[in-house]
Amino acid sequence: MHPPASPRSRPRRLAGFVAAVVVALASGALAVAVTGSAEAATVGAGSYTETLPAGAKLPSGCGSISTNPRQFLTPNAPAGPVPTNDWWSSLLFKKGDECAFSQPLFAGPAAYRPVASGLGLSYQTDAAISGSATGLGEYHYPYAQHVVVGVAGLNAPQALVDGWSDWTVTPSWSDGARTMKATIGHGLPLSYFQVTGGDALLTSTGPPTAWQNSGSRIGFSIGGHDYVAYGPAGSTWTVSGSTIRSSLAGRGYFSVAVLPTLSDAAAADKIALADTYGQFAQNHVTGTRMSYAYDQAAGTVNTTYAFTTTAREGSGAGTVIALYPHQWRYLTGATPLSRTYVSPRGAMRIVTGTSFQTSMKYTGVLPELPAVGDSAGADLSTITGFLNDELANPADFRGDDTYWTGKGLGRAARIAEIADQLGLTSVRDSALNVIRTRLTDWFTASAGKTARLFYYDRNWGTLIGYPASYASDEDLNDHHFHYGYYVAAAATLAKFDPAWAAAGRYGGMVDLLIRDANNYDRADTRFPYLRDFDIYAGHDWASGHGAFGAGNNQESSSEGQNFANALIQWGQVTGDNAVRDAGIWLHTTQAAAINEYWFDVRDENFPATWGHNYTAIVWGSGGAYATWFSGEHAMVVGINMLPMTGGQLYLGDHPEAVRRTYAELVRNNGGEPTVWRDMLWQYLALGDPDAALAKFRAGSSYTPEEGESKAHTFHWIRNLAALGQVDTGVTANHPLAKVFTSSGARTYVASNITDAALTVTYSDGRTLSVPAGKTVAAGANTWSGGNANGGGTVPTTPPACTEPPLLSQGKTATSSSVEAGYPPNLAVDGDAATRWSSEFADPQWLQVDLGAAQPLGRVELTWEVAYGKAYRIQTSTDGTTWTTAATVTDAAAAGTVVHPVSGTARYVRMYGTERGTPYGYSLFEFKVYGTC
Repeated sequence: MHPPASPRSRPRRLAGFVAAVVVALASGALAVAVTGSAEAATVGAGSYTETLPAGAKLPSGCGSISTNPRQFLTPNAPAGPVPTNDWWSSLLFKKGDECAFSQPLFAGPAAYRPVASGLGLSYQTDAAISGSATGLGEYHYPYAQHVVVGVAGLNAPQALVDGWSDWTVTPSWSDGARTMKATIGHGLPLSYFQVTGGDALLTSTGPPTAWQNSGSRIGFSIGGHDYVAYGPAGSTWTVSGSTIRSSLAGRGYFSVAVLPTLSDAAAADKIALADTYGQFAQNHVTGTRMSYAYDQAAGTVNTTYAFTTTAREGSGAGTVIALYPHQWRYLTGATPLSRTYVSPRGAMRIVTGTSFQTSMKYTGVLPELPAVGDSAGADLSTITGFLNDELANPADFRGDDTYWTGKGLGRAARIAEIADQLGLTSVRDSALNVIRTRLTDWFTASAGKTARLFYYDRNWGTLIGYPASYASDEDLNDHHFHYGYYVAAAATLAKFDPAWAAAGRYGGMVDLLIRDANNYDRADTRFPYLRDFDIYAGHDWASGHGAFGAGNNQESSSEGQNFANALIQWGQVTGDNAVRDAGIWLHTTQAAAINEYWFDVRDENFPATWGHNYTAIVWGSGGAYATWFSGEHAMVVGINMLPMTGGQLYLGDHPEAVRRTYAELVRNNGGEPTVWRDMLWQYLALGDPDAALAKFRAGSSYTPEEGESKAHTFHWIRNLAALGQVDTGVTANHPLAKVFTSSGARTYVASNITDAALTVTYSDGRTLSVPAGKTVAAGANTWSGGNANGGGTVPTTPPACTEPPLLSQGKTATSSSVEAGYPPNLAVDGDAATRWSSEFADPQWLQVDLGAAQPLGRVELTWEVAYGKAYRIQTSTDGTTWTTAATVTDAAAAGTVVHPVSGTARYVRMYGTERGTPYGYSLFEFKVYGTC
């Protein structure tokens, strides 16, 4: 959300106008001065400090949050570093004028806002639009409260955070006599509640219209939308004026759903949907988790979004799930329901179950475009002249803070890559020397040093560079933007100087920057997992606190992609597949989201009456054709294009959308851009390279964007004019490979940064031999160049394990007894609707043979209503001698239970000693997982 413009100012509001529907809170900052020199913690040859530099600012907000970020957590909240930069961050990172509860939380499809009496709910289907179709403007689906869900008499002084998972959060209220906890999340039409001290109370903004009130369920309309409250079996609901009330039959739990219908829909239609949702209403979501896998051979990225549910009654599992467009377009193994929700991101489609999967093509990135067009003739002379102009000042630093240092490093990296391709070693080495010198300086926190260093704050679990910029310190803004430049420049340097990049030298500091912005390792407790990336929304959020009336926000999505691409390049050059694959998942997922939510390439997601086909800022509640720093149309559009690198080629996946967006810019601007021409021409080259090249040749006397050079701009445009457009139909079994098409003829490109020859295979059957250290193009264009063979000397680490393997599914299961029709194999078949059941006696057991002794990580039991009250999880290597790995003595109810286990075993069993019902023991699923 920072402005990549003049470093002399740090604006806090959108330039040119402020939409009435957005409350963008300006926050104060707490400056904490610490005297004395910085004490360094070494990381290889590098170091950081844990002593705050003199005059530096800490994250700031309400109360004592600067030094106690757990101030607004309950004792139940997970240990470790607190997450920031999320859709719900203002609930935890309280700031500005809301120090008790939070700003609106836009989860999709519903929005929420905690208040003293409970949790407010809103579902909006009509956009509020400001500005004009040819000027600055915004659209929002603003929070407009329909109902508050709470406890009768509740008057809590604040809302705290009781827990969170990958895309859910659990706020908590207490006034001493009454308590409430709610679980809400992305993609959850159902919200789940647990209360004590009084009746459940739903207070609407006016008298609700009940279209069904039958037993434990009431369906009602308010604000033009339909809601359903589901109480426990045996409970009832009463309506009085603007309140709906239930004693919950003394059981203290319920759920509330928003339906994808309008209040004027037929009652039968609403009841049918309420019936469908009702099958899952008492399966409270208690956790969410994403896992991914990069299939290098197939060139695909496969993602699983899993939901853990606990059955408050009955024996069900799963929930109702609403998918964003970047998810349902790539959905596999499921068919959505016919109904859809309206959301600020477009239509959300509905599936049910415990998980869903997506599969996306990864079509590759490049360190730089190959010199197929400017390596000979007059254009070689042109590019050589531009590169030689940069010999003395390749970085052209415009400031000394983290952002402007990063911009300069990125500029130098582009120059080094191009100069290497063309054999201009003096220019290349000048750029590499600047990168090496400046990074080494920043990666060294020597005694007495107060600037150009990184500080680690143990309370927040964050690494802050000082001088900070654009509130990267006090608001924890933009770490992915800033640090992505550092990592990318380090990756370029590592290709030529692998010794500098080794873990024992400065590679460890690079890894710390990666982990701070988007920690790829769930086991690393120094930083939150994927700090800046919203796993379910599919993109980064820029603000650490998100304390705005329109939710969190992200400008400059391309700088977020610069970070993801940097991980791919760094992981590849250092042989760290965990980092590389994390970058590939981030890049592939976010490329889909950017094309949907910033560029709306299919013209389906923005409100039809908004008038723009592009948004510069994505907000939780909508989007803005505006920036934080300028009203110039060229900057409004260009902010989502910089820096232009081989990692930004996804912007050309839809060339017709490129041409459409550029045409809108010219229309709104009243003519061709007069600033940031280079960024916009490079973007246009992804849709119409010949037109872009003509514009450059006719107007090359422009002033470059602060992080750009004429050398790079010409190289980019000239070579796209030769290569053509991005070909999204072909993948490769190598991460640094790409295919282009011009007039139906393909050019295959691959970059090999190792010291051994490489053969790349493409999905259309083409193979490409790439010598050590070379970038090669073949097909319609033929070229080879470069000398970046520093990679390959560093040992390769194992791929990241984001989800341990499921060992038990489909394996042989046996049991002590069987109730007729429910054999033991039904507990390991992967079908949550089938089950094993025992005789009605104690003790009983169910065991699975894993086929061979394997390391164990956890066991998951999904109990039917006939659950085990007391049981043991046991392991064995021979099926005869058993070791107890977990013991349960007083389980309360059915549902899914997770037991961490360890050690190596071939056989795993549940040994039940006391039934929870008069029936037997019955398991829908008995899952045994391995380890990473």
